[in-house]
Amino acid sequence: MNSQPIPNPPIATAPRKPTWRFLVSHPAHLIALGFGSGLSPVAPGTIGTLWAWVAFTVLQPHMTDLRWALLIGLGTLVGWWACTVTARHLSVADPGAIVWDEVLAFWAVLWLVTPAGFWAQLWAFALFRYFDAAKPGPVAWADELFKVRRGMPIGWAQGFGILFDDFVAALCALLLIALWRFI
Repeated sequence: MNSQPIPNPPIATAPRKPTWRFLVSHPAHLIALGFGSGLSPVAPGTIGTLWAWVAFTVLQPHMTDLRWALLIGLGTLVGWWACTVTARHLSVADPGAIVWDEVLAFWAVLWLVTPAGFWAQLWAFALFRYFDAAKPGPVAWADELFKVRRGMPIGWAQGFGILFDDFVAALCALLLIALWRFI
């Protein structure tokens, strides 16, 4: 009886491009691709963050702090699985089409700045997108922490890494918002 773990399959040489058919072919794809928002041909991360904002606005009247904490916590666990599976199926360690990381991180930002009006939420959106896209300082560190080299297998660490750098971007945005409120 062989007790050695089965290694992750190596990254294929030709990454797949996500399509609507790919989106609905597996539940993990639907979640990781932000229910289709990640299929945007232009700025999928921004579109995914906008989708998160709309979803937050719809959910907010029905949510308590405990419900938000549970949703974001469970969403992180399910997202870890979904992002890992989807990255493997796309043969890309951190595909731009995966936007569940933006969704969860921006929900956390909005939850923690609530109550906040439209302009404060827009400012939070701009800060979060800046930190997520430009990846200054700690966000760049977080982004590199779980990277794989071409040809290496995509494992659970890479799935977590997809989420991790966005949570660091959210933390940076929240720290700036807190500093602004303090001053």
